[in-house]
Amino acid sequence: MELLLKGLLLCFCAANFITQSLYFTHMLQLNSYRNERYRKWCRENENNLVNWKRLLPALLLPAMYLPERYAYLVSAAVLLATALLNLPKKAKKPLVFTHRVWRLLGTQILLLAAVSAACFFLSWRRCVGFTALFSLVIWLWTLTANTINTPLEKHIAAGYVKDAARRLAQQPDLTVIGITGSYGKTSTKTFLHALLSARYNVLMTPESYNTTMGVVRTIREQLRPSHQIFIAEMGAKNPGDIREICDLVRPRYGVLTSIGEQHLETFKTVENIIRTKFELMDALPADGRGFANADNQYIRARLGEGGFAAPMTTYGLNRSDVTASDVAVDHSGCSFTITVTATGESQRFTTKLLGAHNIQNLAGCIAVAVHLGIPLGELVYPVRMLKPVEHRLQLLPNGFIDDAYNSNPAGFRSALDVLKGFEAQRVLVTPGMVELGDRQDALNRELGEYAAGCCDYAILVGEKQAPPLREGLLAGGFPEENLYVAKTLQDGLAHLQTIPVTGPRIVLLENDLPDNF
Repeated sequence: MELLLKGLLLCFCAANFITQSLYFTHMLQLNSYRNERYRKWCRENENNLVNWKRLLPALLLPAMYLPERYAYLVSAAVLLATALLNLPKKAKKPLVFTHRVWRLLGTQILLLAAVSAACFFLSWRRCVGFTALFSLVIWLWTLTANTINTPLEKHIAAGYVKDAARRLAQQPDLTVIGITGSYGKTSTKTFLHALLSARYNVLMTPESYNTTMGVVRTIREQLRPSHQIFIAEMGAKNPGDIREICDLVRPRYGVLTSIGEQHLETFKTVENIIRTKFELMDALPADGRGFANADNQYIRARLGEGGFAAPMTTYGLNRSDVTASDVAVDHSGCSFTITVTATGESQRFTTKLLGAHNIQNLAGCIAVAVHLGIPLGELVYPVRMLKPVEHRLQLLPNGFIDDAYNSNPAGFRSALDVLKGFEAQRVLVTPGMVELGDRQDALNRELGEYAAGCCDYAILVGEKQAPPLREGLLAGGFPEENLYVAKTLQDGLAHLQTIPVTGPRIVLLENDLPDNF
């Protein structure tokens, strides 16, 4: 009977471990499998580690003083309840069961098996006590498993990179275009792919695959000999990240969309961001070309310093080598004129896209397409047929503007300008911006003050993120009775339904924080 009860206890201990390890593995994945980021997440989200649902196994400690049979039964019941209460919830970006995740889960199960085997040979009281301690720190076992797997993962990654380099070497005629920037990368990549596909067979990195391993995966799984152009989105959270991707794909052309105060937690300073983003331009060969958004003050200043092997083409809404002018905006999209300074050619375009920054992005895409031999006239139809990238200033039929994917100061301000342009009841729903380091509160406060003149109602999501936005809105003269701080997005959307509707309504969903915030 003792062995049966002990086995029952360990089975429920395993069930609780597996249930919770899925959650913590998900958080590790959202933090790029980086131990330092995961530890930081643990420090900043103690409520996700220390709450009554996760602390229930502490009840096993007083259960040690019950008679043996009751101690086992009570402990097993507590662990079963803990497992059920901590079942993973539906996530905005679910855990992706990659080969790496399966290896990580496998290592955690081996750790579980080792601990269970040790507990099986302990006395019943020690078994119950050790099971309690083991079950209270499951987040730590995920970290331990990732540390154990790190050498293996580095070896596997190196093999994948080598294979990707080999595949690229087999296609010497492939034209590689790199795209980077603090924001606008994914939209620009998607638009450029559509324009170039009018004449070429083009492959782009999907979704937000913008790390070295994301690019590697695209090459290994999707690159075919028939492809003529490969567009690689290049993201960075640390200096050297873009250089690493460039060393692999060796881009001939590069597009720099923007530079701004984003990921300051890792970059620390704007100067580091500038140097990192320009790693793409520094990598271009003399027979290549860079395309840079000259409306951006940081880009404009760095271009003035020169020192690049490749020639540079500027684009933007202000006078550039390729200029978008005479921009007109209505509820169905925008129209604008592109002028190529070198040839004097001009062409009028219409698009369903919203926002001045999207016109900037399109100007850059058109600049690249023209350089690659596609006449302006051939681009009119592809531009008109472009659709907004999902969750990036996407106007939905229900009157919502979905700009939920990400948020940065410039993109947030541009989205507010779009909202302001609607003649309707304008509602802003946002949790603000994150990953801005010491500047986070100040930047959120500034955007709150700017938002005061762009919306009629504001719903701020998240009691941790909301205060600086609220301060900014009130400082900008926003009526406090039209301001609501919601605990969750669901709470905010429920409050939205209570706001009296007076005529047409437009709702801007600006930024939706991922599950690890």
